[in-house]
Amino acid sequence: MVRWLLLAILFIFVVRALSRVISGVLEGAGYRREDGGRPAVKLVRDPVCGMFVTPAKALTATARGDTQYFCSETCRRKWTDDRR
Repeated sequence: MVRWLLLAILFIFVVRALSRVISGVLEGAGYRREDGGRPAVKLVRDPVCGMFVTPAKALTATARGDTQYFCSETCRRKWTDDRR
């Protein structure tokens, strides 16, 4: 019984792996699914540490009409202190 259970789990892993390989090859060849998949999210770079963050979850500061995005309060504080 345990042997059949392990074989079933192995079969599931193999099928999933092959599915991902095939979908990767098709995507690389330019084939796209009709539903389009998940929408892409634009990332912005923190000017202090260089980390990429999503604008919706990032901390912001504005100087001269230009909005900057930060990964943490520490980075935002360093940037604002440099501007003074």
